Amino acid sequence: MPDIAETASNWRIYSGSRVPHDGIDRLPAPPPWRTFTGGPPLRTPPGDSGNPHAAVSYRPSEDAIRQVNAALYLRRPLLVTGAPGTGKSSLAYAVAHELGLGKVLHWPITSRITLRDGLYEYDPLTRLYAAERGRREDESGSPGDDIGDYLRLGPLGTALLPYERPRVLLVDEIDKSDIDLPNDLLTIFEKGSYEIVELARRAAPTARVMTADSTTDRVEIRDGTVSCRAFPLVVMTSNGEREFPPAFLRRCVTVDLKQPASVAELTAIVREHLGPVVEGEEGELPAGVRDIIDRFFERRSGGLLANDQLLNAIYMCHHAAFSEPPETVRELADQVMPFLSSEATRSDGD
Repeated sequence: MPDIAETASNWRIYSGSRVPHDGIDRLPAPPPWRTFTGGPPLRTPPGDSGNPHAAVSYRPSEDAIRQVNAALYLRRPLLVTGAPGTGKSSLAYAVAHELGLGKVLHWPITSRITLRDGLYEYDPLTRLYAAERGRREDESGSPGDDIGDYLRLGPLGTALLPYERPRVLLVDEIDKSDIDLPNDLLTIFEKGSYEIVELARRAAPTARVMTADSTTDRVEIRDGTVSCRAFPLVVMTSNGEREFPPAFLRRCVTVDLKQPASVAELTAIVREHLGPVVEGEEGELPAGVRDIIDRFFERRSGGLLANDQLLNAIYMCHHAAFSEPPETVRELADQVMPFLSSEATRSDGD
């Protein structure tokens, strides 16, 4: 049995260091009730997270690091809530980057999205037209039809392929979904598998289909069923615009991302994103940049603001300051940082 003190010191797979490593290989076997045995195993496609800037500039909180590791250990989805601009989506890219899990599979959610949209898309009309053309060109009646040309797995469907390492799936703004989608997802998350009806009905036992990775490589599906091997790290973001069913929440690991609590934290975020652009020769932030950070921090008490508004304002004002007077630059900063909530009050000194 491993030494308890040693295990406690390195139990974290995701550390938030932003330095890529192979720590995912230290992930222990899943709980018995979360074991999946899909196959044959697939290797993670090569490549980065898909958003290198977000991956290396994101600064995770201690709470976020703990909950990401909990989701990895328990093979459960991670529900990330927080105000706009707190880095909910960036967390997915940061984890994929550090753990070498390949490109994040991005599934943006709207009220019209259904479970089927995330699993796969099938184009029967184009297949029918192609088959008719083939029959006319080949009197033998063998048009060489390949169903894999007309079927592509969606982000969720791709994430549930039997990869040796977990893929990262970003289900963006789950709170905007139709009321039934969270419950529909429960079945998929519990089973770790799904059926492709169009393949299950075929006499041929296998088919090679396209994936959501936008590559030319195809994967083989046997007997019309996809079963995962390493349960994906599912990062579901929510702006808190709705409540979710208790059954759904019970099966998720949750984390609430907070707004930076001090000017120092905001300054660190600015340095991560814009340091090379705005820092002087001594590595110091110009007085104008510090003024905008202070201004942003003060104005937050008057209404909802997002961190990316601060970054936009600093980038614009940094360039405008070369030719505009200070009062005009401050006005520009306020214009680029409008309140996002109609409940904002004018308590910001204007």
